Amino acid sequence: MDVRRARRGTAMNLRPNIHVPARALCIALLLATSALASAREPIATTVAAVPAHGIIGVEERHLDPGHWIRLLGADAERPYLDADAIAAHNARLLAEDDSVRDMAEFPLEVDGAQVRAWIEALSERPTAERYDVEGKPVERGFFDTLERDMALDAIPDRVQPRFGLAVDRADLRAFPTTRRIFSTAGDVDIDRLQESGLFPGDALAVLHTTADGSWSFVASDRYLAWMETSRLATGTREQTAAYRNRTPSLLVTGATARTVFNPVRPDISELQLDMGVRVPVLADWPADGQVHGQHPAFGHVIELPARRADGSLEFVPALLPRTAEVAAEPLPLTPANLIRQGFRFLGERYGWGHSFNARDCSGFVSEIYRSMGVQLPRNTRDQAVSPAFDKTVLSAESTREERLAAVADMQVGDLIYIPGHVMMMIGRDNGMTYVIHDTSGTGYRGADGDYVRMSLSGVVVTALEPMMSGRETDTIDRITSIVRIR
Repeated sequence: MDVRRARRGTAMNLRPNIHVPARALCIALLLATSALASAREPIATTVAAVPAHGIIGVEERHLDPGHWIRLLGADAERPYLDADAIAAHNARLLAEDDSVRDMAEFPLEVDGAQVRAWIEALSERPTAERYDVEGKPVERGFFDTLERDMALDAIPDRVQPRFGLAVDRADLRAFPTTRRIFSTAGDVDIDRLQESGLFPGDALAVLHTTADGSWSFVASDRYLAWMETSRLATGTREQTAAYRNRTPSLLVTGATARTVFNPVRPDISELQLDMGVRVPVLADWPADGQVHGQHPAFGHVIELPARRADGSLEFVPALLPRTAEVAAEPLPLTPANLIRQGFRFLGERYGWGHSFNARDCSGFVSEIYRSMGVQLPRNTRDQAVSPAFDKTVLSAESTREERLAAVADMQVGDLIYIPGHVMMMIGRDNGMTYVIHDTSGTGYRGADGDYVRMSLSGVVVTALEPMMSGRETDTIDRITSIVRIR
């Protein structure tokens, strides 16, 4: 039998401690024919009707988080893990998973050859044709210019990192450019130079800069990539660690929160803070003390990192409105909260690598769990195989019966991985298993038996059993791993 319930710490090949992550983010998903086995219910044998919106199995009630929570009954608010167990989970992830690093322990000196190797692995010139936003082929000299700008020959034998914090939501890029590049003419959703994103307050280490200093190659807790230098500020490693550990603090529990408009400090005005971002609270701020001209009684006085004119780090007060969805502590890790948090993003635009001011499939599940204090690796590849997680492992040799049994065993909050994509299980209805996920598209086999491809480009709810990954393959047959955070 090839279904394996892998315990944490199972031996596997680990990458170097600081690596260039694969760009394994969300890919298009596909839907198909008859509803197959669902959890602990008989296999449906009739062809599902195709609704007007075209997504098989999805009815209005399925778009209401309360529906799924009610189906759980008394189990809905029962915690999977308490705070101590979550802390142990995060410590285990840091100790066992080489895709995650503690920036407070990042080395004070790094071999220059290693830095160059990381950059060259990330900033690899594409061999296939690439296109711009207008659908025109990218000119041959474009990547030549970027390679000159990277000034790799200027990297010293020994690199002393400059530690800092992100001061804005920042794109992480494969090359030092904001220009968007695509694999297919006319497809402007998947920017092939977009890697990931950092949020305000994320710790980083600057390892190299372009010749003009406008771009920095940085290491963060889960990624190495290029970012615009204007979106970071540098200080000491101790400063950055102290900021991230400062208490009391508030955790963003809504999809996003924004600071109030600030005419005095535009750099912190209406600053977006995404789900799971933690910000210190200035608890000793005077009750009647103005914050850049605004009374603080109707908001939360928080502290944000900011960039001085010389690029150095400073900390400044800012206001979050009382309407912001924030909490003093992470939310309890319960089935109901997993559902609620996932549905806060329902309908948000899909954003490859955190582009479009949004998120992709792995960022989506990461931010849900982060609002409950649980840390995950950044990319689907690393999440699916992390030695720190309990998981059901499926392979090409797994039988259909074994796969259906694994699906039947799933619980709310379980993460389902196929190559390049992740979905979160939210419940069972209509004899089928339902998932919420952030995806660029779906497909299915219609009532006439023909394969149908549909663009979704957002956070959606779908039934798992009808889904297909290609014209001939059910998505269930593509599952490689089912991760359970316990």
